[in-house]
Amino acid sequence: MPKFSTESFTKLSTVHPDLQRLFFEVIQTFDCTILEGNRGEAAQEKAFAAGLSKLHWPNGKHNSMPSMAVDVSPYPIDWKNNQRFYWFAGYVMATAQKLKEEGKITHTVVWGGDWNHNFDITDENGLRDLVHFELV
Repeated sequence: MPKFSTESFTKLSTVHPDLQRLFFEVIQTFDCTILEGNRGEAAQEKAFAAGLSKLHWPNGKHNSMPSMAVDVSPYPIDWKNNQRFYWFAGYVMATAQKLKEEGKITHTVVWGGDWNHNFDITDENGLRDLVHFELV
């Protein structure tokens, strides 16, 4: 059974309990790594400058404590295999819906490949952030 590395566990500990519960459920069957939870001012401004975020600090979902967003990748990471990111996101989103229906999380989860949460990943919603999951 997969499990989080110490580094992933530390990053996950900075996010909202709903995201923690979601990814502790996901890791039971789908190996993944936590890339980022809470993001401080310097990291947020670096992400904005690199075009990885559309928001300045402190306006991003990563900028609160606990963070309302988390960046997660299937493991091992293969940045060239977008299909794997889509497959992973489908698994995560289905798990999130199940946990919400069971009352185990209270927030809706939105994925950075479908910002408007309309289940149409072919529409253009601006920034494609295939590792990003946030609470609304």
